[in-house]
Amino acid sequence: MIEQILTAIKQYETIIVHRHIRPDPDAYGSQGGLTAILKESFPEKKIYAVGQEEATLNFLRRLDVIEDEVYKGALVIVCDTANQERIDDHRYTLGDKLIKIDHHPNMEPYGDLLWVDTTASSCSEMIYEFYLKGKESGLKMNDEAARLLFAGIVGDTGRFLFPSSTEKTFAYAGELIHYNFSRTELFDRMYELDPKIIKLQGYILQNFVLQPNGVASVKITKDLLKEYDARPAEASLLVGSLGEVKGIKAWVFFIEEDKQIRVRLRSKGPVINVVARKFNGGGHPLASGATIYSWDEVEQVVTELGKVCNAYSN
Repeated sequence: MIEQILTAIKQYETIIVHRHIRPDPDAYGSQGGLTAILKESFPEKKIYAVGQEEATLNFLRRLDVIEDEVYKGALVIVCDTANQERIDDHRYTLGDKLIKIDHHPNMEPYGDLLWVDTTASSCSEMIYEFYLKGKESGLKMNDEAARLLFAGIVGDTGRFLFPSSTEKTFAYAGELIHYNFSRTELFDRMYELDPKIIKLQGYILQNFVLQPNGVASVKITKDLLKEYDARPAEASLLVGSLGEVKGIKAWVFFIEEDKQIRVRLRSKGPVINVVARKFNGGGHPLASGATIYSWDEVEQVVTELGKVCNAYSN
């Protein structure tokens, strides 16, 4: 499949790279890393990375703004996006050919070519593997691509703490750090928090609810976000805050937006994407997301999360 993708890339003069809405570092890392590799490898081609920018990730890279006509006859590649509904910028359908590169469970196959590897820690890891297998055929790496891919791997592995971090993950990260970028600066930008968000984190640590079955939950309403002058995306950055709490098996953040409530699910072992799929979502076995539309549904999510925790044994 990698060979087929590389063949397609060589055939097209215009290549447009997409990723998912509400991006995280791996979405930016895989999209931006692939774009940087292709620009370095094929300077004669027109290559763009598109989507709505997330202000907290602008330090990684800025995105391109292109007109609809650019898609005519173009190759479109979507990174790190399991289903079409979550692809940022629905103009991806305007291209001539569509490729999906992803590491989430392939619940919704789409595209003319699909490369899905659920054993990969991140889509950024896959993009680096794509480079390794294609470098004899003309692919080139540069410092910017390495920086972005390293950031994506770090982000999706929780700084290499998640079980998804394999020997391959560490090996690839070890190779990427030989390129010229500051890891210290990158970590600072990825994990530094505004004082107001630190205060919101304090609220979360004081107000989460932990049940005897190991399920923890936190409600973050619009009023609470307003009180702390925080955006939903900033609140989502804190979802890992409960990961160090003893006794928690799985936890959920409910973050209220204008017309919906974002459900952020995390786990230390129980498979939780089965719960996410019951509430308009999906994702990884230990890190998933969903959407509900009323606070009345909160108890249903917590109940379902409790079922998978009750059934789990180390």
